[in-house]
Amino acid sequence: MSKAKQITYSRALNELEKIIAEIESEETDLDVLSEKVKRAAMLIRLCRQKLRATEEEVKKALSEMEDKTENEGAAAEEGDGD
Repeated sequence: MSKAKQITYSRALNELEKIIAEIESEETDLDVLSEKVKRAAMLIRLCRQKLRATEEEVKKALSEMEDKTENEGAAAEEGDGD
């Protein structure tokens, strides 16, 4: 697994905020700026991927819960017909 994939969302976001603060301080050396921008772009991609993956997991869990609730409701209705 690559290093980028091992970074948690929280750590990536914290590092990104630090990079932004350094760039905004205008004290970043021009030679270092390019590397910081590249790192920031990678961190943004990573955060977006993690957000998308989490969104899909949540949607799946909600869908499964909804299906289970519907199935339980249908079973209860069948039992009421006695």
